[in-house]
Amino acid sequence: MTVPIPLPKRLITGALSCLAAIGIGFAASAQGVAPSPWPDTYLGRVEALAVMESLNSALLSSRSATATLEAWCADHHMADPARITAKRVLEADKPISTEQRARLQIGPDEPVRYRHVRLACGDHVLSEADNWYVPGRLTPEMNRLLDTTDTPFGRVIQPLRPERQTLSAERLWSPLPAGWDVGSRPPGAAISSQALAFPPFLFRHRAVIYNDRRRPFAEVVETYTGQTLDFDRRRGRPSTSPLGAVDTRAPGG
Repeated sequence: MTVPIPLPKRLITGALSCLAAIGIGFAASAQGVAPSPWPDTYLGRVEALAVMESLNSALLSSRSATATLEAWCADHHMADPARITAKRVLEADKPISTEQRARLQIGPDEPVRYRHVRLACGDHVLSEADNWYVPGRLTPEMNRLLDTTDTPFGRVIQPLRPERQTLSAERLWSPLPAGWDVGSRPPGAAISSQALAFPPFLFRHRAVIYNDRRRPFAEVVETYTGQTLDFDRRRGRPSTSPLGAVDTRAPGG
């Protein structure tokens, strides 16, 4: 199991310095100059990394990724109402592996269903989720909702009082290069008028979901997108930056 790494002292210092920079941004806004949502500067990249780690830690410590993303969307004023919906990708299919069956404690002939969704809040696609679940361990109503509606998996299974066991947590991108804390500075280290560009995907989690009797019934792979940072951190409203056009295709095509 991979757990979040405590932030280095230099990163914390940099993040505190960002608060002063934000104050400058407010002053610029008051003068009619709109600051960039995420400036491509050294401090801007430090702040982006700190926010990424905040979301990553919240997701890893939560019982429900759906609930965590919904709270994130509300707290950052990304949509009104801030409600997560699951946009199903119906043509997608990924057969379950032998290793996954072992983790779910099922035999080779036990039926398993696959569901691929994009979890969105308003116009922001926040994650892509691959979900293999055992229908025989859910209620008929839960299976109906998963088969016929766009209700998020986390919301459907709430009556089971689910718990997550994280198998892996992988960072797919960092705004700072290797060795940044010993002198290496990223591009845009000086004051820049350019906005920081985020990639399609930031980090990925794999977890097994258990019911309140510690019986596994699902395995999920959740890949979180650059659109999780698509908010104006200085003004508390959705950003109108090009981040809204992040490519949300699944990794590898």
